[in-house]
Order: sequence, then C-alpha cells, then structure tokens
Amino acid sequence: MSRIRGKDSAPEMKLRRLVHGMGFRYRLHVKELPGKPDLVFPSKHAVIFMHGCFWHRHEGCKLARLPKSKLDFWKTKLEANKERDLLHQRQLQNLGWRVLVVWECEMSDMDHVSAIVRGFLCEIRRQKNEID
Repeated sequence: MSRIRGKDSAPEMKLRRLVHGMGFRYRLHVKELPGKPDLVFPSKHAVIFMHGCFWHRHEGCKLARLPKSKLDFWKTKLEANKERDLLHQRQLQNLGWRVLVVWECEMSDMDHVSAIVRGFLCEIRRQKNEID
C-alpha cells in the first residue's frame, strides 16, 4: 500500500491536463476544505474529486471488486472510505461549494469526461451570470 499515491496519480494528472487544456485554472489539494479536493476552482466555488474505483467503492464498477484475502479488513476500510467521501461532499455542499466526482474508469473515454467537466464548470458560469 505504500506505493499507492494519494496525489498526482496517473488518472488525476490526466484530468488536470484535460481541465487545463480547456482553459480552466484551479488550485490543488486545498487543505482548508473538507476532503482536500483534487481540483479547486475558488472563483466558481466548485471542486472536483478524482476517485479511484477500488479505493472509493464505485458501485457497479468492475474495478471496485474486493480482494480475496483479508476480506474483513478490506470491507471495513473501503466502506469507511466511502462514508468519509460522502461526509466531505455534504460538508462542502453545506459550505456552498459545488462538487463533481470523476471516477477512474471514466477516464478511458476522455470525450465523455470533457463534456461532464465542461458542463459542470460552465453551468456554474451560467448561474453566476443569472445572479449578476
């Protein structure tokens, strides 16, 4: 487990390159926010989490299968991760932040991810314009 990266994983780097290429600028892993989101857009009051399917229990995903050994340990640990993620998302939403979760398995279709991210960030822009 010591080789598992918490930051700068290959899927996260791929997402960061995509978002930067779209012209959006962001901050990384802001520790003052619950869950230290991977990408933070302060002016848009939005965050994006890049979740690994195994570690964050992506439901219905083949990458989220349980290991065959030490099943009790893994089940407890991975479910706790999932609960903690939901808690952080609720906390962020209560603070007025919009939250998007991008899953590791989605990164195989970058056109799909690009559309999701663009829709998420541009929706914020539209809402802000409606308020102003």
